[in-house]
Amino acid sequence: MNNSGSRFVWYELTCADMESAKAFYSAVLGWRAADVSMPDAPYALFIAKDTPVAGLLGLPQDALEAGAEPQWIGYVAVGDVDGAANRVEQLGGTVHIPPADVLGVSRFSIVADPQRGTIALVNDREGNQQQAPQGPGPVGWHELHSASIEDSFDFYGPLLGWQKAGTPADPKDPYQEFSAGGEIMGGMRERPGQSSFSLWLYYFNVAGVAAAAKRVEAAGGQILDGPVTVQGGAQAVHCRDPQGAIFALIDRRARMSIGCYSPGGSPDLPGSGPPE
Repeated sequence: MNNSGSRFVWYELTCADMESAKAFYSAVLGWRAADVSMPDAPYALFIAKDTPVAGLLGLPQDALEAGAEPQWIGYVAVGDVDGAANRVEQLGGTVHIPPADVLGVSRFSIVADPQRGTIALVNDREGNQQQAPQGPGPVGWHELHSASIEDSFDFYGPLLGWQKAGTPADPKDPYQEFSAGGEIMGGMRERPGQSSFSLWLYYFNVAGVAAAAKRVEAAGGQILDGPVTVQGGAQAVHCRDPQGAIFALIDRRARMSIGCYSPGGSPDLPGSGPPE
């Protein structure tokens, strides 16, 4: 199975209160929301510059009662969802939602790595996957906070064809970039302490981190850490929305004269993934 070009192509926020989420992300990122719900399936699109960049899905009551928490999930394109889902289990991961069709247009599956980091696998049968527009709004970086970078690569490398890119700059705080099809998409860093689970963090592009951080707090969110200097010298903040979903904001225009990940402190990032 050749997934050397497996890239993130979609992002989805699951939460309990969709209207509250629409208001929050509109205030912080300038998104507008378009309702595309179907009977018994509430759903909305977040739109930036007239292009859908993410989806919004309401958590059903039974999921909330089972302990499901609001979270952002990234969708990675693969050629064979069923084959990839089988490979997940062979590599020690978990398939939370088995492969299923969506309106006859795509096929998807929700899976977790052995450290419980959750992603979705998706196949677009009509080839409509599109690049997000440039500028404020879309995701500009993907970051896995992992209990073990090497263990994470042992999973994502064989599954998706991801490769290590570059060399970690600081052996005391290792940060390893990864690529797909020759394109660097993000990085992996080890979580401090005795944490045994991993967490995917998605960085949304903004113009001005300081101003964006103020919008987060004004809209009822929380700044967990930052500003921090991330790979390449860009400025970022780690955030929690009012319902508890973790995300980050990044401004690539403001470059510092430093080329490595230099956190101002370790954010208190909670666990991820559906309840076991």
